[in-house]
Amino acid sequence: MTSELDIRAATRGTHTYLQHCYFTRPFKVADISGSRTGDLHLTMMTASPGILDGDFYQIAVSLEKDSSVHLYTQAYQRIFNMQNGAKQRLLVKMAKGSSLYYLPHPSVPHEASVFDSVSRIEMEEDCRLLWGEIITCGRKLNGEIFRCRYYRNTLELWQHNRLLFKDVTVLEPAVIPPVSMGQWETYSHQASLLWYDKQQDMTAMGDIIHECLSAEKNITAGVSRTASGALLLRVLGQGGEQLYELFKKIALLAGAERKL
Repeated sequence: MTSELDIRAATRGTHTYLQHCYFTRPFKVADISGSRTGDLHLTMMTASPGILDGDFYQIAVSLEKDSSVHLYTQAYQRIFNMQNGAKQRLLVKMAKGSSLYYLPHPSVPHEASVFDSVSRIEMEEDCRLLWGEIITCGRKLNGEIFRCRYYRNTLELWQHNRLLFKDVTVLEPAVIPPVSMGQWETYSHQASLLWYDKQQDMTAMGDIIHECLSAEKNITAGVSRTASGALLLRVLGQGGEQLYELFKKIALLAGAERKL
């Protein structure tokens, strides 16, 4: 089933508002902004238990000039047993001075699942971006560890038709066992966080994040600068909730975590 979600945000004075929202089953969108902030806070929801065989998710997010959007997810994204596979394509367009913060719940690829996801972000000048992704080994508590057939996740960041950053994560356990040396080894979860903000001193922020990571137990992590000046954080751990909460702590450093 092909499902569509189209979100467009614009500004009115100092506030960002939901200018347009269109979705088909099983998508839903909830505006949880309230009156606490001038930013737009949206939760993307789905009536489906997860991604099913043959699903094709097409998601578009457009931010007008100086708008600021926080995107949340409802729960862990389960990717079920499949014969043919499922796909997701996410396109984000950011006008000058806009900000996007996207820290979704972890993805859980079930046994025999096949999933291909591509996220493309096209930004203009003076934009701020905080983009996180967490991948689990599967239903770990059920003993279903690295049983997916194929999982591929691609993230691309573009500015004026110039590629600033590209990251590709592939899980194909039958070909390259994640437990082998140089892969995930003894860990069962992987997380990555891209932070792009020309207004921040990223060298100083990298040092602060490194101290934050040093206080976490049972993880292996690293922080690096990309060619475009962004920060890339990569973490290996044993639990999705720990990595999700860690990203929320880092979002506080960026001033991007919602303060309820």
